[in-house]
Amino acid sequence: MDIRHSDRTQLRDIRAFTHQFVAKDDRLAWAGYLATFAVFLGGLAATIAAVQAGLWALALVTGLLTAFAIIRLYVIQHDCGHLSYLSTRRLNDLAGHGASMVSLSPYTLMQENHNRHHAHVGNLDHREDGEVYTMTLREWRAAGVLGRLMYRLYRNPLVMIAGGALYVYFIRYRWPKNALEVNVTSVLLHNLALAAWVGLLFALAGWTGVGVWFVTAWVAGMLGVFQVYLQHNFEDTYWDRRPDLDPQIAALQGSSALNLGWLWDLGTGNIAYHDVHHFNPRIPLYNLRRCHFALDAMMPMRRIGWAEALRSFRLKLWDEDAERLVPFPPATQRVVATA
Repeated sequence: MDIRHSDRTQLRDIRAFTHQFVAKDDRLAWAGYLATFAVFLGGLAATIAAVQAGLWALALVTGLLTAFAIIRLYVIQHDCGHLSYLSTRRLNDLAGHGASMVSLSPYTLMQENHNRHHAHVGNLDHREDGEVYTMTLREWRAAGVLGRLMYRLYRNPLVMIAGGALYVYFIRYRWPKNALEVNVTSVLLHNLALAAWVGLLFALAGWTGVGVWFVTAWVAGMLGVFQVYLQHNFEDTYWDRRPDLDPQIAALQGSSALNLGWLWDLGTGNIAYHDVHHFNPRIPLYNLRRCHFALDAMMPMRRIGWAEALRSFRLKLWDEDAERLVPFPPATQRVVATA
């Protein structure tokens, strides 16, 4: 699917089609919310018991299950931030604050910062509001040695996924950069509640309990960063500058649809179908996958499988002339460009 040159009528038709899927179902939403919490708590308890008994293979399975429950609760919290998970603002905020204890993300700050991301998706003049920073090919060629080195380190998959998850969820979210601007009380209460939760784990299971919680949360963070990267970093994504930037095209063309299997979709709350989510964030996660596949009746929807997803980590720079994401230029090309 390439809609870069679509007319307004086609975009209106797509938007009208997606409105069929915005209806909220509180019974389904609460069932999913409570079931995911049950999986998280049960998986965490089972993993702690397995580690204490030396059953490492079992601990690996239950720990991974716990990590996916954490991811799913983060996606539910994210839906609550869009007021799309439950039928009222009050219910969404209640569920969102509850999930934040597991996701390690202060709800009010997450809501504000994520809505900024939606407002500026695909906008080359507001890349600071993106979840993964992208340099243009021209900027790369003009950058000095230190600038290139820092960007290479930042875009290194190991640094981005392992280091990024550790930094974002365990350090940066304890005091987000705009905490004083948005809601400092919410952040402080969130951190106090999180400290109480870790204290309870220590009281019940000692350092083993705290260690298991930390590792499962870190694994969840790494899986989350892996998916967040792929949501906007793929070869034929969309970036532009105003006044040429079209927000609707940026939302649909600049966001991916990851077809990584039904179990992945279950564990990540269908957020892999990020193109439809950005185009119409009012669609709750339990309708998102269905809406994406239903759109095939209007146009062929592009989906990224595992092979292309892994190859996408080679793509580092936005080429404004070719309108696509590209790898770093060969060393010889950089020498010629700076000569």
